[in-house]
Amino acid sequence: MLSLIQRVTQASVTVDDAVVGQIGPGLLALVGVEPGDDEAALSRMADRLLGYRVFADDAGKMNRSLRDIGGGLLLVSQFTLAADTRSGMRPSFTSAAPPAEAERLFNRLVAICREKHAAGVETGRFGAHMVVSLVNDGPVTFLLRP
Repeated sequence: MLSLIQRVTQASVTVDDAVVGQIGPGLLALVGVEPGDDEAALSRMADRLLGYRVFADDAGKMNRSLRDIGGGLLLVSQFTLAADTRSGMRPSFTSAAPPAEAERLFNRLVAICREKHAAGVETGRFGAHMVVSLVNDGPVTFLLRP
């Protein structure tokens, strides 16, 4: 499992011209599920998403987490993150979990995050063509693995 996180001032996901998820200040996380991901990986990723310190403290240092600031979390499933791009001119998706498994694990990650983060967790729509809009704050972007 991997998550590309971006610190944002706002982010949203639109499907068929309707907003299905949106947040103000917080984190947008594009999540790729890989074969072999399990409950331990999901729990660890949830802890990392909520606890990773990418928000400024009073001294301007990245010492605050999403939990600390009470920010929003927008989780968006993105199987292309798990692509194998090491050779050729076209990505291979053999390193991504099959759709049914990925959807089950992504939904479980959402549930864990919602249990642990009362400030709010929004999502895109699994398997849909989504338009993701964001204002990256910094820019600040990190690739997280459990």
